[in-house]
Amino acid sequence: MAAQDNNNSVIASEERAKQSAVLVPQLRFKEFDEEWEESNFGSINTVLDSLHQTPKEYTEQGYPMIRVTDVNDGKLCINKCLKVSKLDFIEFTKRHIPKKGDIIMSRVGTCGASIKLSTDEPVCLGQNTVLLISKIHKHYMFSFMKSRYFQNQVDRMVVGSTQKTLSLRDLKKFKINLPSLKEQQKIATFLTAVDDKISQLTSKKEQLTQYKKGVMQQLFSQELRFQPDGSTTSSKQPSLRGAQQRSNLPDENSPSTSNENQFPDWEEKRLGEVCEIIGGGTPDTTIKEYWDGDIQWFTPTEVDKRLIGKSKRTISKLGLKKSSARLLPKGTLLFTSRATIGELSYTIEDCTTNQGFQSLVINSDNYSHFFYYWIKNNKKVFVRKSQGSTFLEISKNEMKKIKLKIPSLKEQQKIASYLSALDDKIEAVQVQIEQTQEFKKGLLQQLFV
Repeated sequence: MAAQDNNNSVIASEERAKQSAVLVPQLRFKEFDEEWEESNFGSINTVLDSLHQTPKEYTEQGYPMIRVTDVNDGKLCINKCLKVSKLDFIEFTKRHIPKKGDIIMSRVGTCGASIKLSTDEPVCLGQNTVLLISKIHKHYMFSFMKSRYFQNQVDRMVVGSTQKTLSLRDLKKFKINLPSLKEQQKIATFLTAVDDKISQLTSKKEQLTQYKKGVMQQLFSQELRFQPDGSTTSSKQPSLRGAQQRSNLPDENSPSTSNENQFPDWEEKRLGEVCEIIGGGTPDTTIKEYWDGDIQWFTPTEVDKRLIGKSKRTISKLGLKKSSARLLPKGTLLFTSRATIGELSYTIEDCTTNQGFQSLVINSDNYSHFFYYWIKNNKKVFVRKSQGSTFLEISKNEMKKIKLKIPSLKEQQKIASYLSALDDKIEAVQVQIEQTQEFKKGLLQQLFV
């Protein structure tokens, strides 16, 4: 009886092994049930190497050359490619002129990064790129090259410690599992729809960002003004109004070019008259008791978004006491004053900073958020006043002298509220982009095997 149980166990194990070896993906369209077939890149692609040389020169006019740096992010912007002369173009396209739908891949550095050519414009390949002319569904092939199954093979086959390199011989041996052409088309169509959604969201974000930029420029130059009673007058700026409508932005309480019933004239002041400017400091890093307390302590690299609250490192009350760092109240504008000058965040918690800041504590007669946007719009003013031989830096005294025109408190609040609403929309779209990208990433892991 025990022997019979053992035999049944062995048979069951063998059956599970057979099932696990069946080539089917985790996620599949219900109308398909055939097993996929294993193939290799060399069988389903014509793989062509680029010339192992650079052109004689780059020209202002000519033919775009697609180099490794042009395929890093998976998208190609032809207008940003360097151009070569007709003679160089002929030299670099002796083997093949890339055509729409061909895949161009990097085989040095960012090995495996690829783009699918989406233009009929004549282009040529720069060195260290590879051209794949696929014999299967082109977008299925391109999508597979974005999956972890492809990237895992790249990681196993690259060589080199300082600069990673992938040989054409190894690339041709890469394995790929193929469904029927009909299923390839179905997968490719579905992933194309997801890509289209990402493109639409990206375009929407760019449109909103451009609209906000235009609004800021006209608000701070006073070409656009708000009405004290909250009413809206038809704009005389058709391009601005058009952008607002295309972005589905609310028209209520929007700025106007009308001169009727405006807020008071703006007053010229110096920055030092409307805020206290405070530097930062770093507690002794060798004294453990100064660190890991409950006080937020920011460095310039953390100033990467509009609102910040939690820092990577914290300091103790003793660390604050024993250093030149100052406790800054919630609502302070953290302004980076060294190297990358003018990065800016609004604090939503009390905090401190290191010495790479000149932070602005806006006085109670003014509105912090207004000055956040004013500084964003006038970053160049601060950069021009910076000095330094090793690295540029702007001092507290120079910042205090900067002149600016300031509206009444109520108009400050209206301006800041309108721009904040735009930022909220931009950030919401960015969240949608990231969520859709994550969704696609999950699909790539489950639709391929």
